[in-house]
Parts: sequence; C-alpha cells; structure tokens
Amino acid sequence: MYSRHNELPVFETRHVSVEAALFNQVTLRLKRFPEGIRLAIPGLKTLEVILQPDAWIVVDNAFNDVPVAAWVGFETAHRDNLHLPVGCHVRLFHTNAAIVLAKAQAAILNAVSKVERFS
Repeated sequence: MYSRHNELPVFETRHVSVEAALFNQVTLRLKRFPEGIRLAIPGLKTLEVILQPDAWIVVDNAFNDVPVAAWVGFETAHRDNLHLPVGCHVRLFHTNAAIVLAKAQAAILNAVSKVERFS
C-alpha cells in the first residue's frame, strides 16, 4: 500500500465533504479490490489517483509518485445513513494542488461507476 502521504510535510489541510454517491461507489469497488486501485486522471498527463480504504491520493508519476493531494480521515465511525456526504480532510502537498481536486474526483466517479454488475 502507498504511504508516502503520511511521511511528507503537508502544505495545507482542509476539512471537506465527499459526496455520498462518490464515497459509496469507491467503498464498494474497494471491497472487490482491497489491495487498492490506481487510476489515470484524463487531461492531466502525469497525475494519477490511488484509491485505498483509508485514503485517496493524487500522485505525480513523473516524480516517483510524489503525493500532490490526499483525502484522508474519512468520518465513517458512526455513519448510519448512505445519502449524506462524508466528512474528511484534504491534505495538499503543493501550492497548486487544489486545482486538480475537481478533476480527480470526476475521474474517480467516472471509473468506479463502470463496475461490472454481473461478474
């Protein structure tokens, strides 16, 4: 599993919410692939997203998978509803990392919504 997002210094941390549909679909997909999922981000040549149960990390594969941003600390301890957003923290490792967050989330949603239903 990828863990460099826990080892490098953070530029900025923000508290955000992840839409329920996105979080639920990623969680279901990770149950099928518990070792993690790696996705390319369309339109961003060297950036990829690594999905793990405890973190979603945007990395730059041109620079030896240095983290750019990471969603961590998903607040699911007492979650008893599937329709409300899930709170978490976004760690930004670069001054311009916030620019790629929307594209990364769109790439994640696009990829996980293509799960084969009958396999």
